[in-house]
Amino acid sequence: MVLLLAMAVGVLGGVWLMRKGRKDPAPAITIFSSIEQLKAIGQLSVFKAVTKEIVTETDHSWGSFGKKYLSWVLSQKKMAMIFEFEIDFRYDLRRSDFAIVDRGAGSYELTLPPCQYEVHIRDIRFYDEQGAKFMPWLVPDLLNGFLGAGFSEEDKNNLVRSAKSHAEKEARKLIDSLQTEVQASARAVLASIGKAFGAQQLTFVFARDEQPDINIAYPQRAA
Repeated sequence: MVLLLAMAVGVLGGVWLMRKGRKDPAPAITIFSSIEQLKAIGQLSVFKAVTKEIVTETDHSWGSFGKKYLSWVLSQKKMAMIFEFEIDFRYDLRRSDFAIVDRGAGSYELTLPPCQYEVHIRDIRFYDEQGAKFMPWLVPDLLNGFLGAGFSEEDKNNLVRSAKSHAEKEARKLIDSLQTEVQASARAVLASIGKAFGAQQLTFVFARDEQPDINIAYPQRAA
């Protein structure tokens, strides 16, 4: 019995000495290194908005060509224009202004760079109120029938530019109104990933451009 007790004490003492002699890795450093891997995500898409607008009259965002041609088509030919586009909200986590600060006790502060916005014009169609049918955008039949044979390729390109200008104006309004939802989505995505890495708490700071750049993509089939 005494021998067994001595062996047990010896084993426990050996385990204690081994643990004492071994330096456990600092968990905070390990977690911070893992959190840093968020940068490897690159472009983080956090929100997408799709909007469809019915245009019955043009405003200044359509420019002089829009006013000259589209106003005539919409009013004289009793047309309505269906203008559809989507906005992709992204954060580039590879930027130098994406910062992660260890606040201690498993808490980290993430500073996100300004959000990037990519606008895709998905479709533009005319609706013929008299014929109760849709007509495609900028096809030869529409151009020659409504605008005459004198409507040149340059005129067509100017109308495309007018469409992009209008999409930018509408997108900026939508971006301003959706900031709360976009940031909430970014928080939810990054907090979920961060906690999977072992972080206990994440706080966020969102940088913002007053006049952000907006990249507008136009479908090649229509351009």
